Amino acid sequence: MAAWQFWMDRGGTFTDIVAKKPDGSLVTHKLLSENPAHYKDAAIQGIRELLGLADDQTLPIELIDEVKMGTTVATNALLERKGEPTLLVTSHGLGDILKIGYQTRPDIFALDIRLPEQLYVGVEEASERLLADGTVDLPFDEEGLAVRLIEWRKQGIESIAIAFAHGYRFPEHEKAAGRLARELGFQQVSLSHEVSPLVKLVPRGDTTVVDAYLSPILRRYVEQVDSQLSAAKETVPLYFMQSNGGLVDAHKFRGKDAILSGPAGGVVGMVETACDDGFDRIIGFDMGGTSTDVAHFNADQFSSSDNTKNNVREYEREFETQVAGVRLRAPMMNIHTVAAGGGSIVKFSDGRFQVGPESAGAFPGPACYRNGGPLTITDCNVLLGKVKAEYFPECFGPQRNQGLDFEGVKKQFEDLANSINQETGLHYGAEEIAQGFLTIAIESMANAVKKISLQRGYDVSNYVLNAFGGAGAQHAC
Repeated sequence: MAAWQFWMDRGGTFTDIVAKKPDGSLVTHKLLSENPAHYKDAAIQGIRELLGLADDQTLPIELIDEVKMGTTVATNALLERKGEPTLLVTSHGLGDILKIGYQTRPDIFALDIRLPEQLYVGVEEASERLLADGTVDLPFDEEGLAVRLIEWRKQGIESIAIAFAHGYRFPEHEKAAGRLARELGFQQVSLSHEVSPLVKLVPRGDTTVVDAYLSPILRRYVEQVDSQLSAAKETVPLYFMQSNGGLVDAHKFRGKDAILSGPAGGVVGMVETACDDGFDRIIGFDMGGTSTDVAHFNADQFSSSDNTKNNVREYEREFETQVAGVRLRAPMMNIHTVAAGGGSIVKFSDGRFQVGPESAGAFPGPACYRNGGPLTITDCNVLLGKVKAEYFPECFGPQRNQGLDFEGVKKQFEDLANSINQETGLHYGAEEIAQGFLTIAIESMANAVKKISLQRGYDVSNYVLNAFGGAGAQHAC
């Protein structure tokens, strides 16, 4: 029997759904990703609404063929530094290895050197050391490590990343430490020889920490969706988009492969739509609620006779990259992400205008959503008339029956203007302040585009800008 297929993009602010009905026709739907007063999860709620089910009706598993999702759950957790508190365990004498990194200076003329912020909350050096040929230089002291790990468990730490020197080739000590961690009750145990089984401790350790930091958040989300797609005997196939642009079974979806899960699907869509219109040199500009993702595509760059004959698209991929200040070694689309989205919180702090990286998310959302949220980029656009309240559906407020709150936004900006004027002795108007925040956000996005194009030697005058995402069209010009 023909059944429904659901394809979703679960963003930090909105969830978009395209569904294929049994008769082959397509329908679309859009929901706030979080709305605790009305539903637990936007993906399942979207399926319920498209199937016309009441809130108390059971999900008819037999009517659903498959569900495929891209999600920015991991991306946003990394951007906002809201992952699981993680402990790093490494070899004796190497506790600072990830902090030292490659000793590179990205900004060679900077006088105030800022080291990247590490994702782990603490480091333990295990008494163990293997040499490059597998010789045991220092036996693994399991008892000594156990005593220290128990102390971390008492502090509530449940996620652990284990990366030992030469562990990619001789993983015996890592396996023993992993067994010990599980016995002591660590819920997430990431071992470097499983996460990134390649030479070089720094990128292997970095990737393992990212995996331990993000996997628990991802697992909770996957279980939340999967539990509702499973009946007593039947389970709906659930797939997630990985950072490399491929799909994977939900239960094999890991933190290290999820960083660009949502944006990767956007790159495929950006290329297909632009190529259909005859463009083969594209800059993708994907601005959502929490972040903006930019990508570069040049059809000539990877063209070969085989690809041309089979109409295969070759996307730019990287195997070692940096996302939100974090080094990572995993195959992923070459996408540059900045924390500037429609929901990025705007504030005046330390004597200057600041945008993000914190986001108002789907709940409470921007101030104009009537849920007591903070001022955001979206609110700047509302005040300046770029987002018209009268063109939006009345689905905001506690009862989901009100329009956007223009008057409330105006009042908050006027209060902010008074506060800034008192502090600085200047005379800003509410609109000037909103425009100032917008200028900062757009500068951040323009710099992201430069990073993936001009700084890599591409002449953007030959390219088309393909803008998408919920807020892309407001800022592309």
